[in-house]
Amino acid sequence: MNTVNVRINIDTPTGRRLLREVEKHPKVVKVEYPEPDAMAGQKTYTLDEAFEKCYDVLSNNYGVDVRKL
Repeated sequence: MNTVNVRINIDTPTGRRLLREVEKHPKVVKVEYPEPDAMAGQKTYTLDEAFEKCYDVLSNNYGVDVRKL
């Protein structure tokens, strides 16, 4: 498979239109968005990690293991 990396300026109406058109083909195109500056350097969690954190907080709060409920 041949791949091409393209940078599109989405600040312009033409760039936004091009991006919308490309996003219509999810089997062929993978769009990756840059991380916002506010998130740079921070820990990001997968969905499973986030649920584990929530289970830990709830378990500590209620004094029982909520995973077994």
